[in-house]
Amino acid sequence: MEKARASYEKAIALRPNSPVALNNLGNALFKLNLPERAIQVFDRALSYKPDYIDAIYNRGNALLFARRLDEALATFERVIQMKPLYALAYNGRGLTFLELKRFDEAMADFDHALRLKPDFPQALANRARALGEIGDIDGALEHYGKARAIAPDLEAALLGHARLVTSFGRLSEAMDICRRAVRNDPRSVEALTALAQCVVHQGKIDEAIELYDRALAMQPDHEGTITRKIFALDFHPRAEFPEHQQVRREWWVQIGSKVPKIPAERLQNVRDPDRRLRVGYVSADFRDHSAAFVFGPVLRNHDKSVVEIFCYSCTSLRDAVTDDFQRVADKWVEAWRLTDNDLAEQIISDRIDILVDLSGFTGGHRLRVFARKPAPIQVTAWGHATGDGMPEIDYMFSDLVSTPAEVRHLFAEKIYDLPCLITIDAPPAAFQPALRPPCVANGYVTFGVFNRVDKISDDAVRVWSGILQAVPNSRLTIKHGALGDDAVRRLLVERFAAHGVMPDRILCLGSTNRLKHLEAYSGVDICLDPFPMNGGVSTWEALQAGVPVLAKLGNSNASRAAGAILCSVGLHDWVTDSEAQYAERAIKYASRPDYLGELRAGLSARVLASPSGNTGNYTRAVEAAYRAIWQEYCTKRAGDLVTS
Repeated sequence: MEKARASYEKAIALRPNSPVALNNLGNALFKLNLPERAIQVFDRALSYKPDYIDAIYNRGNALLFARRLDEALATFERVIQMKPLYALAYNGRGLTFLELKRFDEAMADFDHALRLKPDFPQALANRARALGEIGDIDGALEHYGKARAIAPDLEAALLGHARLVTSFGRLSEAMDICRRAVRNDPRSVEALTALAQCVVHQGKIDEAIELYDRALAMQPDHEGTITRKIFALDFHPRAEFPEHQQVRREWWVQIGSKVPKIPAERLQNVRDPDRRLRVGYVSADFRDHSAAFVFGPVLRNHDKSVVEIFCYSCTSLRDAVTDDFQRVADKWVEAWRLTDNDLAEQIISDRIDILVDLSGFTGGHRLRVFARKPAPIQVTAWGHATGDGMPEIDYMFSDLVSTPAEVRHLFAEKIYDLPCLITIDAPPAAFQPALRPPCVANGYVTFGVFNRVDKISDDAVRVWSGILQAVPNSRLTIKHGALGDDAVRRLLVERFAAHGVMPDRILCLGSTNRLKHLEAYSGVDICLDPFPMNGGVSTWEALQAGVPVLAKLGNSNASRAAGAILCSVGLHDWVTDSEAQYAERAIKYASRPDYLGELRAGLSARVLASPSGNTGNYTRAVEAAYRAIWQEYCTKRAGDLVTS
């Protein structure tokens, strides 16, 4: 592409008014991930030949890539008016409608493109993506299959298919597909990013970061790559608070700062410090998802005389949990159907006082909406509360353990402390925790890790292997949905074998329903929390099941979450500062079955009595936080008005 660009530039130097050469140069720049420069060159071509339909169409693609969506839409519509049977233009307009969340119009355009050109693989792949976004997963897989049958190396079909099978836990299949896409085009930012995501799931964080950095070197403002790098750094053993906040600032510089901000005078919130507050929650996880276990208790326990609840759901996926959230909400908005601008306008219309981000940089986030500042106060909390790095978000809910005082200056947000950064609901009524540790009957200790496989770092494997070798006949049970994949399970066991741990001492369990998942804790004496990426929900679940958790504090939010939870229920002795102390405590507690029995018998009750484990008391603390920051806002605004 660089050679092509140089040749076209030489041609244009010889003939500056050649629309064909300019159009070709624009395409080369577009392929080199330089859409804005490509648009300028297409404009030059059109200045010499205004009806040059190829240049108009190519300009539309560049505008779409640059997310100048309204301009892209107008450009594709111009092409369709000039050439009504041009299937490519309908496909381009359909993609633009898809980015604008106008799903019915997108589907209509893809269907029209396929009527004009039935074997059009790009339209099939784009239709598959649209089906996936509206929740028709079977239809999406079918259409990706059709696209790949026609064009086996079509990137959109390869990567779309890979993302879907990853969501089913078919990681090996997704990895093979992504490696193929990168071989096809080593300069593809999308392919490198998708491959890095697969590598993260295998716990190879250094390799993943290298892939993300390769992609960002070619396109520094690729939002998907930045956000996935942010998430991957949570797993990196050498990334600490400064690195985590720096990459969030990069998102702000490259993406958030370029979003037009809503003028403060458009917000017509009544500044009464004591009135009922209108709180908006924005999430793609109002469904059966681990994040919903964390923020769900707050929404369900809200005092409706104090807080009016608005839920902005950013996913088309629905289940019984979604129905429960919709019943809790005073107003429910299918935000996944709205563009960022339309969602911001909806929030302004709803006169939201406090807008709460529940996603951070996880999938389906709407941080571009928060960058517009459609509410007077904005908070990030619970779902991925590690800081968003943008000045438009005023507060982050956390605690003194997760975010120590000495690092708070690194955050764009002001930290507001709750009893703990997260809580979760009590277990289902049908669940009854085992009151005795299994080591009493087994005659050996069973350690447990009920966390995502990608949280199991090489350092954790090394330390856990040392613990297993130091505790005679001990076992380790690892449970995660990805362990249903034979290749993932084999790779994990081999990592322990490399440290001298025989495979028969490692038990791998795959996905089960929630009740069976909790019951599996009855076979565990001590849970080992992973590091640097700690457990959150899994830590709470273990404690509710009566199983103590051993944690190691690190130097990032993600590496201090389990320690914060344990401290919040008084288990300070189970929180360590080093690998050596972590191993020493595991070995010590494994030798004390009587102590484990006493602890287990009262642990679930201790959790329910704590300020963080009692979800009613926790929600009162959240409401007190909302009231305090609202009153501070009202006081500040009153002072500003007097000064002006």
